[in-house]
Amino acid sequence: MGMSAGGRVGGGGRRKRRPASEINVTPLVDVMLVLLIIFMVTAPMLTSGVNVDLPKTDASPVNSDSKPITVSLKTDGSLYLGDQPVTSDQLIEQLKAQSQNDPTHRIFVRADAHIDYGQVMQVMGQITSGGFTHVALLAQQPQSGQ
Repeated sequence: MGMSAGGRVGGGGRRKRRPASEINVTPLVDVMLVLLIIFMVTAPMLTSGVNVDLPKTDASPVNSDSKPITVSLKTDGSLYLGDQPVTSDQLIEQLKAQSQNDPTHRIFVRADAHIDYGQVMQVMGQITSGGFTHVALLAQQPQSGQ
């Protein structure tokens, strides 16, 4: 009884199976494509908002070396440069005079919370078209109890 049921003829060595060294990347690509589609669909939804109240912020004030020039816009549409009333036709020439023709001088635009957003953008556009590059909006900081 020299034969066994599972023996090999010839007595050659046993061959071991090597594990597959390839990585299956198909599931990874599938997951990445699904995530890409989800982010592409949701990203535009995140940029649009409905009930926005911009006049208050917790941000710290901007520090600058020179004293900024403040342009204020009241509810009735009147413009003020500092605390002096100014017309929209005189705004750019008076800004240039106060900034000594420095287009990098910081200009802050303040507007009443209940004013039309288009009027604020029109004033900011007028200032930037006058050559000024550092134009920013000011907002009221809330009191510490809120």
